[in-house]
Amino acid sequence: MDGMDGAGESAVEKITTPQDKLTSMLAEDMAAVNRLIRQRMASEHAPRIPEVTAHLVEAGGKRLRPLLTLAAARMLGYAGDDHVKLAATVEFIHTATLLHDDVVDESQRRRGRPTANLLWDNKSSVLVGDYLFARSFQLMVETGSLRVLDILANASATIAEGEVLQLTAAQDLATDEAIYLQVIRGKTAALFAAATESGGVIAGGDEGEIKALREYGDALGIAFQIVDDMLDYGGSDVVIGKNTGDDFRERKLTLPLIKAVAKASPEEREFWQRVIEKGDQREGDLSQAMVILQRHDAISACRDDALAWVQRAKSALNNLPVHSLRGILSELADFVVSRVS
Repeated sequence: MDGMDGAGESAVEKITTPQDKLTSMLAEDMAAVNRLIRQRMASEHAPRIPEVTAHLVEAGGKRLRPLLTLAAARMLGYAGDDHVKLAATVEFIHTATLLHDDVVDESQRRRGRPTANLLWDNKSSVLVGDYLFARSFQLMVETGSLRVLDILANASATIAEGEVLQLTAAQDLATDEAIYLQVIRGKTAALFAAATESGGVIAGGDEGEIKALREYGDALGIAFQIVDDMLDYGGSDVVIGKNTGDDFRERKLTLPLIKAVAKASPEEREFWQRVIEKGDQREGDLSQAMVILQRHDAISACRDDALAWVQRAKSALNNLPVHSLRGILSELADFVVSRVS
């Protein structure tokens, strides 16, 4: 983690976001997670595996999901070290899905850098992603918790299911908000929820606490993805780590477009059919899409949805013990939406 080794005033100045606060409070745990990640992404027989993995793992990713696992465990008073294995597991699952996603989406940028499939090839990205999935299951098993294995195995299946659903729903104007929610619950929120829930389980939390942690992760993940989809139509490339308008160019029917399509005039509907369903995109179409989104207040409506999910996340925290980490997790939920305020 960048900035975790510094001391004194310069290090304090860097703590500006709730995630920075989490990173600071859990610095020792995160250092152990990073050591474990580097150790387990090694391969004696296939040097391309650590090359490809390191490109993504060391790219300055936020490590948000493993931080959630560590925070959930520590908030419930956990004093062991299995939460470190779970946090590394969650990061491996996330990294594997990113490698696969970039192949599916034919992406060229991830976290502001060229994607692995661009630097190497699609075969390497798919196979290294498979390797990381396998490594994640090895780590899960080492905790000796069948319940944790069940949570994370189910999440892995749900993520894949969400991605496949998106393939069929993304370019179909009949896709509504219920289907969209099902997609993002799968591809994004499932791992957030598994990260927090598994942290609670390994800490021996009671059923009410475990349920609250899962509900927090689920709602946070949904808000996070809605905001990401909004940023594609107005966020800076630096903030989103990809090119603005990528979702439009890839013909993904995300929430801003779904809301605009629902209110479309016949002329606007013809436009959406041409650029999304038929893929006939021309110069100026992205600007035209932005005009239509603004006309129907689609981005503002998405922000209201994200804020509602943030409120659900914060409400879930009320069922957890009073703890400094609980306060930061509440701030984190607010911060997710502040990126588009």
